[in-house]
Amino acid sequence: MWQKIKNYYHFVQAFLAALIFNFPSKDLVIIGVTGTDGKTTTVQMIYEILKAVGFKVSMISSVAARIGPKTFDTGFHVTTPNPWQVQKFLKKAVDLGSQYFVLEATSHGLDQNRLAFVKFKVAVITNISHEHLDYHKSWQSYAQAKAKLFKNVNFSILNADDRSFDFLKSKVDGQAITYSLNSSADFNLKNFPLNLKIVGDYNLANALAAAVATSTLGIYKSKIQKALNNFKGVLGRMEEINLGQNFKVIVDFAHTPNALERSLRTIKSQVPNPKSKLIAVFGAAGERDKTKRSLMGKTAAEGADISVLTAEDPRSEKVEDICDQIAKGLTSRGKKENKDFYQIYDRVKAIEFAVKLAQKDDIVALFGKSHEKSITYGKKEYPWDEFKVVKKAIERRLNAK
Repeated sequence: MWQKIKNYYHFVQAFLAALIFNFPSKDLVIIGVTGTDGKTTTVQMIYEILKAVGFKVSMISSVAARIGPKTFDTGFHVTTPNPWQVQKFLKKAVDLGSQYFVLEATSHGLDQNRLAFVKFKVAVITNISHEHLDYHKSWQSYAQAKAKLFKNVNFSILNADDRSFDFLKSKVDGQAITYSLNSSADFNLKNFPLNLKIVGDYNLANALAAAVATSTLGIYKSKIQKALNNFKGVLGRMEEINLGQNFKVIVDFAHTPNALERSLRTIKSQVPNPKSKLIAVFGAAGERDKTKRSLMGKTAAEGADISVLTAEDPRSEKVEDICDQIAKGLTSRGKKENKDFYQIYDRVKAIEFAVKLAQKDDIVALFGKSHEKSITYGKKEYPWDEFKVVKKAIERRLNAK
């Protein structure tokens, strides 16, 4: 009942905001991207393609809002801003001459009507995996929230490889166009070959999604391919930190079982020799989907050689309890305490430990915080900079020699 009241409140907010800003989405071509993983990269790819061909374009993603030539912080732990911010950003984009707007749409943002009165022309799905079941209660309800993006659009871009395909294909509006890495979808790697600079099959899928979306806008295939093949990635997504150390350090945002599995598999393929170890540092958010925690542990047990469990926005929960729940997944796959995984509750110390543990040609991978500028304990946001912390740890390691 309380959630319904909250959703209605956001709907009214969205209407008032749209009214005050004169329904700015009517003056823009808006592409919405939703999904569990890969939204931010896909949004950035679409943005870069549009920019490369000379269109004036703005965007909102989990990293930031880029409105015309200006960049704005959307707030701590925010992907889809509140209705007032959404409409304000859209109006600012119109005022600065943008023709196109790429918008990352979360299930919470869609379910809570934060995107009401935004007229989307193109809707894109990346995938729907295990996440946010504390809020949505079931995969079906979660997928239904995502499906709201596809109402009253001209083009619906669907992932034929994903579990969501059969669920969504009968629920979408407009022309449905499919993409796939493996099947005879409308767009695939045979009829739309790509040579990306960034790694991972999942990024090939993200790129195909971006290719379909921009093709619907009339952009030539060759121009899309050129922009995607020159794409350098997104802040904190498989980003390597190299200060001259003899092991790799990678910062990534993976914070779901699906994303962690894909990231670990991709990183594991990069180890230089059979003796190299992959050391994963990660946790799980407090007051969020508890059912995924043991799944994260199982994923790490299969994909990493050593896991260091630590804090990732514990909020009101004890970090120790969260790590214990993750550890159940690790131990269920035969991992032994003090051999294959460690629990270090202070994230700074966990990162320092992993960096000290690394030997020549090992890979240390940090997950879950990435670009975020704060870490939450209780109800308070404390400043956080994952890049700064890991660079200090590496420098300390190098100076110790």
